[in-house]
Amino acid sequence: MIGLVLAAGAGRRLRPYTDTLPKALVPVGPEQDGTAKTVLDLTLANFAEIGLTEAAVVVGYRKEAVYERQADLEARYGLKLTLVENDKAEEWNNAYSLWCAREVLKQGVILANGDTVHPVSVERTLLAARGEGRKIILALDAVKHLADEEMKVITEDGRGVRRITKLMDPATATGEYIGVTLIEPEAAVPLADALKATFERDPDLYYEDGYQELVDRGFTVDVAPIGDVSWVEIDNHDDLAKGREIACQY
Repeated sequence: MIGLVLAAGAGRRLRPYTDTLPKALVPVGPEQDGTAKTVLDLTLANFAEIGLTEAAVVVGYRKEAVYERQADLEARYGLKLTLVENDKAEEWNNAYSLWCAREVLKQGVILANGDTVHPVSVERTLLAARGEGRKIILALDAVKHLADEEMKVITEDGRGVRRITKLMDPATATGEYIGVTLIEPEAAVPLADALKATFERDPDLYYEDGYQELVDRGFTVDVAPIGDVSWVEIDNHDDLAKGREIACQY
């Protein structure tokens, strides 16, 4: 199993930082050896802490900034990095971005969005939930008070995820998907096929819509509640401020 980070997005709501950087490289933590920690740093550190030795990073917007840091990131976290290019990062949404990593998925991955600041306890929770035929396990926050923007999930005992979308009444949701997933190798081909069907239907769809496509096809997608932990998806400057507070805790 290896790590996988989706870091192709532009993050236009984080300008001026993202005028020159992909969102995953916007500074969120204190400086270390003259370099401020980013979401990508924090995620790779999590991967290293759970014993992974390899990771892939899907790049697109301002990809040269990731290439420039590749050697430093490898040395800093002891991970061999493979960069996977998304040629439509500024045109299409992330269902296509994850599909670009379809060959990587065959190794089994812990997938993390490149804008989610979270503790390593999330990865540990996913690893602890492996087994008993589970092929895809989503990290679920069942504690947070939900609003309209969150990626909400409805689950059913014994059947896993029944619905995953931002477009639902928050009061009906079981919790929020936080942007971290464990994907076993045997799920790679069906997931890639579902993602392809998703972006071909509408290139603006999310990879979570690909998860819904899988569920609609009868594939079981499971969840693992992460407990009451501090995390944030960084979409705007308010989120960035919160992310910087959280990063100092880890």
